[in-house]
Amino acid sequence: MVRVTITVTTDESAGLDARVGHYYAADGTYEVGREKVREYARAVQDYHPAHWDPVAAAALGYSGVVAPLTFTSIPAMAANRALFESVIVGYDTYVQTEQVFEQHRPIVAGDQLFTDVELTNVRRIAGKDLITVTNTFTDAVGERVHTMHTTVVGVTADEVDPAITDSVRTAMMHDVNILSQADSDEAYVKTVRPADEVRFGSDTRPATGARSFGELSVGDEIPLHHARLSRGDLVNYAGVAGDANPIHWDEQIARLAGLPDVIAHGMLTMGLGAGFVSAWSGDPGAVTRYAVRLSQPAIVSAAEGGDIEYSGRIKSLDPETRTGVVIVVAKSGGRKIFGLATMTIRFA
Repeated sequence: MVRVTITVTTDESAGLDARVGHYYAADGTYEVGREKVREYARAVQDYHPAHWDPVAAAALGYSGVVAPLTFTSIPAMAANRALFESVIVGYDTYVQTEQVFEQHRPIVAGDQLFTDVELTNVRRIAGKDLITVTNTFTDAVGERVHTMHTTVVGVTADEVDPAITDSVRTAMMHDVNILSQADSDEAYVKTVRPADEVRFGSDTRPATGARSFGELSVGDEIPLHHARLSRGDLVNYAGVAGDANPIHWDEQIARLAGLPDVIAHGMLTMGLGAGFVSAWSGDPGAVTRYAVRLSQPAIVSAAEGGDIEYSGRIKSLDPETRTGVVIVVAKSGGRKIFGLATMTIRFA
C-alpha cells in the first residue's frame, strides 16, 4: 500500500483541524490467538461458549473460537499510540466519550489482522475538542472485517491538577507515556489514506445460533444482569487490553484528574454490555453494529467495588433483513453510564 504524503507548513499545522485525514498503517500484523481470545473474554466476563470452546464455536459455523465484539480495542490501542504521541498533540490526557464498532464479519482465532489508523474528525462542543480516530482491520485476503470509531475529549493542563504529571511518571509502565507530546521543530508531514478499493468481508454463516426473528416483538425486554467489578478486575483488564492509564487503578491519580475515585475503563463497560446482549441473542457474531455514548464513569471503590446493572429492549425490527436494533442501558450507582447505546443484530 502506498501512502500519500503532504507537507504542511508550521502555520498550517498549528491547529488540529489541518491534521484531519492523517493516516498510517500499523507495522506488521496482529495474529488473533485462541488463548488471547479466552483471556479477553474472561476480562469482560463474557462466558459465551463460542469464545472458549472450538467445538461450540464450530457448531455456530466459526472456524475457531470467536473474538468478543470489543476485542479489536487491543490491536487498536497499540496502533493508535503513534497518533497520540506525534499527531494529536497539545493535550495532557483524554477522556473517552463515544465508541462505534462495525463488525463486517466476526473475527476468529487464527485471523491475521492489518490495522490502520486515521484521524477522521475534530469538532468543538462547549469549548471542548472532540477527536475521532478510526481504525480499520483487514484480513489476510484483503477484506475489511471490522471498523472502529473512537471519540475522545482532549483535556489540557489547566483542567487537571498540575501534580498529576509527576504522579503519572512514577506510576506508568516503563515504556508507556500518556502525557502530551510536544511538536518537534521539523515540519509536520501529513500522510493520507490512498484511494484504494475497499472490499468488505461478510458473515455468510446461517444465523441458526441466534434467536428466532419470528419470536421477537418491538418492546421486548432483555432480563436484567448485574456485573460486579473489583479493583482486581480493572488491573486485569488494563493488562489484557493494554490500557495503562492509572486512573483505572490509582486513587491519587484519579483524583488529581478530577475524578471522585478510580473508574472502570469505558471499553470494559462496553465489553460487559456486549456480552450481556450476546448471552441473550445466542450468537456473539450476529452483531453488525454497536454504538455507545458514554455519559458517566463507573466508580469502582477499594472498599465496595462496583456494580453495573445492564438492561435492554428491542427498539425496532426489520422483517426484510431479519435484523433488529436493541437499546442497551447501563447504570452504576443509580446513574446511567451509557447516554445512548444501540446494537444491531442478525436473527435466525
